[in-house]
Parts: sequence; structure tokens; C-alpha cells
Amino acid sequence: MRRNSNFADVLATRAEQNGRSGRTAYVIGDVSWTHGQVHDLAARAAGVLFERGVRPGERVLLAAPDGIEWVVAFLAIARLGATAVLVNPELTAADHTKLLADCDPRLCLSPESLADRFASRTWVDVEALVSNQVLLSASFAAANVSVNAPLYIQYTSGTTGRPKGVVHTHGDPVGYATAVAQDVLRIRPDDVTLSVSKMFWAYGFGNALVFPLYTGSAAVLSGHRPAAEEIVELVARHGVTVLCSVPSSYAALAETKARSSFRTVRAAVSAGETMPNPLAERLPEAIGCAALEQIGSTEAGHAFCANTVDHNVSSTLGRPVPGWELQLRDAAGELVEPGQVGDLWVRGPTLFSHYLNQPRATARTLVDGWLATHDRAVLGEDGTYRHVGRADDMEMVGGISMSPIEVERVLLSHPLVREAAVAAVRDDRQATKLRAFVVAADAPHLPEDLIELVRSRLPAFKVPRSVQMVSELPRTPTGKLRRHVVRTGSW
Repeated sequence: MRRNSNFADVLATRAEQNGRSGRTAYVIGDVSWTHGQVHDLAARAAGVLFERGVRPGERVLLAAPDGIEWVVAFLAIARLGATAVLVNPELTAADHTKLLADCDPRLCLSPESLADRFASRTWVDVEALVSNQVLLSASFAAANVSVNAPLYIQYTSGTTGRPKGVVHTHGDPVGYATAVAQDVLRIRPDDVTLSVSKMFWAYGFGNALVFPLYTGSAAVLSGHRPAAEEIVELVARHGVTVLCSVPSSYAALAETKARSSFRTVRAAVSAGETMPNPLAERLPEAIGCAALEQIGSTEAGHAFCANTVDHNVSSTLGRPVPGWELQLRDAAGELVEPGQVGDLWVRGPTLFSHYLNQPRATARTLVDGWLATHDRAVLGEDGTYRHVGRADDMEMVGGISMSPIEVERVLLSHPLVREAAVAAVRDDRQATKLRAFVVAADAPHLPEDLIELVRSRLPAFKVPRSVQMVSELPRTPTGKLRRHVVRTGSW
């Protein structure tokens, strides 16, 4: 008999067969749930969704903050053989309306506060899936699905345009749990993970849902994006061993001077953006361990290139994750030599099948089994890759194309600078000038000092004409810099 590839069933079976049903799976505040409780709740919640009309192959939109409700809802949808559409609950009503029209779900799950946004569809309060009534419901058997059946859809962050619905299958999470959770991070049942990035994003989905449930370990969940001080408290309180975040969050943590609170952390994973060299150098002293940088994408499911707990080279993206192939190509599609900058193409076992309703975009991005990441990188002699920016991040200055990341790294080397973004911005005369936007401690003459710093290290055409001090940089909910907003010069 063919083994059921239903991801919810795979996880529940692993927990039972490996004797992990009684181990803690999730902690929120003072409340915890075991792996057995989570899977039991999901089996009962699946029956509730079935009664509301959800059937295999249909889509269910999930827009909720991280919490046990989110976990149970996802597993219930998967158990039914339906497809979960994972949506950021903090989007505007207009954005939710657009995504609703794009994915055309059979049912929507959200907190009651968002119910009016989904009034045109069958709606269920996501909190009802962990209610006492559900606890009294009968368990629902997992639908028998193939490894290639659609499991979930995540939307790209939309940093440069219209978000695209990325379709992944029931087999994909097993693939990146094995490659990343086990081979890269060596996550064990006694590990405790805290992911600052949320589960509607690919990075957070792997870190906080897939990895704990697959390895029998635990995760600490927070319904909101915790600030640095709260991260310090959560790490110390729950004995976090694996911390997953983004560079901007690590920059804030480095300023807390709370190294003793991180004594249990054995791995600090960073993704989403390149970590600036100065921050990478400060982090071991600040939190007691170096950052393990990695790069992935929604289309890849999770990381395809990473530093590991066994091999970490600072200021690089590490080496290809097991099972993945990487190529660097020039504009003509030819391979470039090591040491030269090229466009990064990747091929591996958990690549998405297609973009929802966007066949042309799929064809442009997925070519002969290779994914065009639109990242630019350099391969070093030691086999590690160094990220040098996004193809769409390039700025035109004086007729010369240049990467702003190089300038940003120089700015970030100043001890008072916490964050920096550089873009070609039009002035009052509609002339394009290079401008730096900096989040930093207040200091006299700092803008002038920063311009001189860049002038001392880079060619004249890469020196910003001005430095503007700002309280924050425009970022997506996942922490990525919104460069198209930076180019407007105001936010």
C-alpha cells in the first residue's frame, strides 16, 4: 500500500513513532502544548473545516498572527488535503481584497477583528479551532495525497511589484526540514527555537512550524514582532538554543549589551538580507555566538545556500545546502568564473511548481528546472558564496551602474550607525543624486563625517551627495528593505 504523503500525517506519525508525542512543541507565554496535543487538535479541527465545506484540493486562506491557532489551522487544512494560503494578517484591507480575488479560497480563517475583510466568503474564527467544542469533536483521518499535491501557497513580499502566489507541495517541507533543520542546523529534540520572522513568510514558516514539528523539538511563539528587549527576555526565559532573525533585528540586539541572556543560544541564524560586516564582527561579543548567514526564497521553500554549525565563514552565505546546485551566470546566460560577479541561478528538490495565475512570470523565473533568483553573488576559492546585491537593487550614477550595498557597508562600519540605505534620489530640479539614509545615534557633524568616510574608501562617483538622518528605514513585514520606497526619498 502506498504510504500517505500528507504532510500533517507525516508529522503526526513521526511524533508517535519517535516517542515525542509527550514532548513540548510550542510555548506561548506561560502555556505550552505537546506534539501529541497539537496533532490531536489539528485532527479534530479538520473535522470542523470539513463540516464548513472544505474538501481536498480547495484553498483555505489563513490570515492570523503566530500562535497555536495558526499551527492547528495549518495542520487541519493539510490533513484535509486542501491548500493553505498563508497571508500576512497585517496587510491593509485593500491588499487582502487583492489576494482574496487572486487565490479564490473556499473558506477564510482569521481573527474576528478581520472578519469583515472576508465577508464575501465562508469565514471561520481561527480561535474557534482550539475551543472546547473542538476538543469534543471526533478526529478526522488524513486525506491520502501524493507527494506532489499542493500543500500551501505563500505570497512573495512584493518589494518591487505585485506579490506572486508561490505554490509548494506536501513533499517540499520534508525536503528542507531534512536539508536545513537536520543537516545545516543539527536541530535535536531538546532544542528550543525562537523565530523573530513570522510563519506567513517562508523563513519563519520553516523555522517555527516545519522544523520543530519534524524534529520533535520546541518553538517559542509570539503573536507580534518582538523588539530587542522582548527577544532578550524570551531567550533567557525559555532557554532558546536556536535564534532565527534578520540583520536589522540583530543590530538592535547588539546594542542591548545583554550577552549573559544568550548563554543558551548555540546557533544564531540570519537571513532576509546580507548582514553588514561590522555587525557580523560585533555579534559574537554581543550575544556570544557568530551569525550563521543563509539565503533562500519563497520559491525555494527555504534556504538553498547556508553557513552551518559545522562550517561558518563570516560575511558569506556559506555553501550550497545539501541537494542544491548553484550557478553564477552573466547577462548572456554563460557561466562566470570564480571571483567574478554573476546572476545567481539555483536548482534543487524543493523548488516551487508555479506561481498562482501567473504562467508568464513562472516561465520567466523557472527555466529548464533552474530558478532565477535575481540575486548577484561571487563564488570564492573556498566554495562559499558572497552576496553582492539584487539585480533590481542596482543604481545608476553618472551613467555608471553600481550596487548601493558597497556604500552601505562602509557607512555601517561607523560605530554610531545602526542601519543605512543608499539610493539614487531625484532632487528638486529632478536631477538624480546619490543619497544615504541613516539610522544612528545623535552626534554633531555625523552626516559630514559619514561622507568623508565613504570618500576615503570608495571612488568619487560612489560617494553620497548627502546624508539624511531618519528614525527608521522602510521595510516589509518580513524585515526586507523596500528599496523602491527608499528611491522616493520619503516615507
